[in-house]
Amino acid sequence: MELFQILDSCGGLGPVVKVVSGLFDIIKIVVPIILLIMGAIDLAKAVLASDDKEIKAATSKLTKRAIAAAAVFFSVTIVDVIMGMVGDDKWKACWKGSGGSDSPSGGSVASDD
Repeated sequence: MELFQILDSCGGLGPVVKVVSGLFDIIKIVVPIILLIMGAIDLAKAVLASDDKEIKAATSKLTKRAIAAAAVFFSVTIVDVIMGMVGDDKWKACWKGSGGSDSPSGGSVASDD
């Protein structure tokens, strides 16, 4: 889709929608990875220290971070799905044209061609 078509379908908000779409993609991938790496590092430190209390605390912390990582991933995905279902055809065309995911409702996206 051309840049001018994106601007037309977004009512002039094309650049903003493109930035938000890019942020969604970054948050959905980077934040869970960082949380899991931090938890694995804490667990590795505890295992190397060979202290049962530290291992138990690090395991608990890793579990909480894994749950937080899943929550971040799915919350962004759920917002993306809800916006796809609630939005009208112009919004879906705008979101798809900005690089966002396809319409989750399964319907085709109408264009102004």
